[in-house]
Amino acid sequence: MSLLLDAGAFMAVERGDRDVIALIKRERLAQRVPLSHGGVVAQIWRGGSARQAEVARLLRGVDVRALDEELGKKAGALLGKTGAADAVDAALVCLATDGDDIVTSDPGDLRSLAEAAGVHVDLVPL
Repeated sequence: MSLLLDAGAFMAVERGDRDVIALIKRERLAQRVPLSHGGVVAQIWRGGSARQAEVARLLRGVDVRALDEELGKKAGALLGKTGAADAVDAALVCLATDGDDIVTSDPGDLRSLAEAAGVHVDLVPL
């Protein structure tokens, strides 16, 4: 089981959301590393200003996968299947496996994508 983070999860940490911070701490205490991808980082990173200190700290402990050709093709195929348009969300769902949790500010969009991908995940809404 993995904990996947979308852009909303990073923004929640940036604004000091204690529930999300506690969830990530529990994951780390269980010796599990949260997972995301480079497209999500692009959505949230704005140059590392002092305001983003918590995000920078969080990124050091996240397995950030490349949004490479293979993941891009999987995400694109999922978008084609669903008619959705958000490649970053689709790529995150493509990283998920059955039993994973996804912390998201877009549970409706990710639910549709996960259903189309045939992956059984728990969505943790923000």
